[in-house]
Amino acid sequence: MLEISHEEFESLVADGLDSLHDDMLAQLDNVIFLVEDSPEDGSDILGVYEGFSLAERDVYGYGEAPDRIILFRENLLRHCADQAELEHEIRVTLVHEIAHFYGISEARIHELGWG
Repeated sequence: MLEISHEEFESLVADGLDSLHDDMLAQLDNVIFLVEDSPEDGSDILGVYEGFSLAERDVYGYGEAPDRIILFRENLLRHCADQAELEHEIRVTLVHEIAHFYGISEARIHELGWG
């Protein structure tokens, strides 16, 4: 398994976000990006979107908790052979979870080659 510090991993996630096209990020509102070591259920997922997609939501009101996109550090490190693959997989995972924010289904994400 790759060994990268939490700080280095978070920096790679920030770089991954910076690499995304502005149009992909333009409508992200009230969404936070987090890094956790692994999912509570012990699954091998690389990331998750928690919230209401644009297709499901109305207007956020005052005090609404933000939606969350979480990347799972240990799962991503186990999944990748080297840092270049890790950087690529972080970017793919970000695109995949942001697609869920926009209401794109899992099937459609795979059709588009994003997951």
